[in-house]
Amino acid sequence: MDLVPAQEEPLRQPLKSVLGPATAKVMAEHLGLLTVGDLLHHYPRRYEERGQLTHLADLPMDEHVTVVAQVADARLHTFASAKAPRGKGQRLEVTITDGSGRLQLVFFGAGVHKPHKELLPGTRAMFAGKVSVFNRRLQLAHPAYELLRGDPEESVETWAGALIPIYPATAKLESWKIGKAIQTVLPTAQEAVDPLPDSLRQGRGLVPLPEALLKIHRPHTKADIEDARSRLKWDEAFVLQVALARRRHADAQLPAVPRKPAPDGLLTAFDARLPFTLTDGQQRVSREIFDDLATSHPMHRLLQGEVGSGKTMVALRAMLAVVDAGGQAAMLAPTEVLAQQHHRSVVEMMGELAEGGMLGGAEQATKVVLLTGSMGAAARRHALLDLTTGEAGIVIGTHALIEDKVQFHDLGLVVVDEQHRFGVEQRDALRGKGKQPPHLLVMTATPIPRTVAMTVFGDLETSVLDQLPAGRSPIASHVVPAADKPHFLSRAWERVREEVENGHQAYVVCPRIGDEEDDPKKSGKKKSPEDEAEKRPPLAVLDVADQLTKGPLQGLKVEVLHGRMHPDDKDAVMRRFAAGETHVLVATTVIEVGVNVPNATAMVIMDADRFGVSQLHQLRGRVGRGSAPGLCLLVTEMPEASPARQRLGAVASTLDGFELSRIDLEQRREGDVLGQAQSGARTSLRMLAVIEDEEIIAEAREEATAVVANDPELTHLPALRTALDALLDEEREQYLEKG
Repeated sequence: MDLVPAQEEPLRQPLKSVLGPATAKVMAEHLGLLTVGDLLHHYPRRYEERGQLTHLADLPMDEHVTVVAQVADARLHTFASAKAPRGKGQRLEVTITDGSGRLQLVFFGAGVHKPHKELLPGTRAMFAGKVSVFNRRLQLAHPAYELLRGDPEESVETWAGALIPIYPATAKLESWKIGKAIQTVLPTAQEAVDPLPDSLRQGRGLVPLPEALLKIHRPHTKADIEDARSRLKWDEAFVLQVALARRRHADAQLPAVPRKPAPDGLLTAFDARLPFTLTDGQQRVSREIFDDLATSHPMHRLLQGEVGSGKTMVALRAMLAVVDAGGQAAMLAPTEVLAQQHHRSVVEMMGELAEGGMLGGAEQATKVVLLTGSMGAAARRHALLDLTTGEAGIVIGTHALIEDKVQFHDLGLVVVDEQHRFGVEQRDALRGKGKQPPHLLVMTATPIPRTVAMTVFGDLETSVLDQLPAGRSPIASHVVPAADKPHFLSRAWERVREEVENGHQAYVVCPRIGDEEDDPKKSGKKKSPEDEAEKRPPLAVLDVADQLTKGPLQGLKVEVLHGRMHPDDKDAVMRRFAAGETHVLVATTVIEVGVNVPNATAMVIMDADRFGVSQLHQLRGRVGRGSAPGLCLLVTEMPEASPARQRLGAVASTLDGFELSRIDLEQRREGDVLGQAQSGARTSLRMLAVIEDEEIIAEAREEATAVVANDPELTHLPALRTALDALLDEEREQYLEKG
């Protein structure tokens, strides 16, 4: 049997050999479509029925739209202008309607002649252009259009009922031109090689791939579209899950040293010192991790936990178990501030157990060292020596840990904090430091819906911590509409003063630092007219701190913290804040992850609409970490009806991160969630919606795991291999690698 199907070639033909160089160039540059296959997989965004028209009432501003509508009237006006001083200037105004609303089209100058002849009242056509506002009304200036004329032999009914595919288009290439190009290559769809194993396809009643491609581009009925969609979704889900299943399978073949904690070792001593009992969730997740550590292939586990659910405690117990078993554990943090913080809290939690080799250290103690890029040479040399000799059982650091100079005595476990800032090359570089691949635990505080975990972190097993430890206080969140109700903002500053008077502290978070050069190019182009709040640049730490010290927070000790400060200065500011010497910390999102000051009870987020939902949830998790209740105020100037305000309302209404991550995903497209390589035009998820298609993804994962277990190299499924190679071209391979 031929391993590379000969008939695969037609879909690999470059578009320029089929469509002509100009069109092919635009498709490559603006839509990322290079081959016939790419074009066949450029699916319609939606379908218009000629009889039913787009909702003109719902047109988005500043976006390139395609509408199907009927001309209501057309008027030619003459006017005087600099170019045509004698009143010879011509402007054609055409009003189109769809029953839901009306839209004005304008054409100027020599451009009026053709539309004046063609766009007569009653004519139906497709119009494409960018929606703008003129005199407070929506309009399209110089839209491209295509008249909808029925074929003479078509009856009125079939013509009105026909489904017109509307493709994701660009200003350079209208939807109907893409449609025509697709009609040119559509016969090639017959040659498409089907990646789904026959048994799977028939078992699930899915149509063959060539049929799905025909139906998605030329549907006769809505049922055709449904058939095609369910089939194409399965393809995407299945091929992606096979890629992940093969990665899991390959990982499972790697050898690792099993690490079982000694019965009366460091872990037992640590647990005995704990002033509280672990939550059921912490105990359950710890068991899952200890079971993995005891096996002879590397653990690959994702630990998801709400802000403050005690992930660090679970990770620390895993690290202690490995030290007990004679290995070393490394914890990687995305920033120096975080690495220092983790180091401080681990040393505090361990007490004399962290004083290995020192006077007063407990008998089972080990050493906990910190390794970051900005350490002095002597301290660094010392830390490196402790790692090489094995004196240090636990090392906490930034990616300085990955440098060539760093040698471990016996690296058994790597804990990565906040995965989304950490690529797999880095995980792999660390893996290479062990005599055999170390076990891996990835922690994230960004709650990830189950299906995203299955698609993005599909090579990791998942554990979820969903209870908050006892003693954590609830956080009240409120939206402060500064523009509609300025007195709410004054009240917000009063609340901050009250917290400070009660012996507590507060954060004020701003989107910018404030010492950047303002880029005139950026500020020149602004968003849509209703976004008055968008007109000004986002509020900046340095300006806000200045205004607060002179104004509403006069007399309080206010300090600033941002990413461009020298590491020593940052650390000094954090120390003063942690020690309670500073009342209010005005900061950028550098405080988003891992900053732990239990006495900080209030947070005011300025221009909260500039942050994403998950980010706001992360930030909010910095307050209410002690016994006093937390307060989070989301300040915004956005108008009440805006989507931004709805987003903030959602954050204020729930503390459930999983619920928020769903809202976040529904509002942003999956592209943002699935990482950069996925959000470009060549995203491999064209049809699959991560949230809605939860069942398909879960089923595809099971099928893929079974297929790979039977035939890891896919020897008997050449078509699936081909599809996999297409999915995992360079860019996507790297994307999956980066996790």
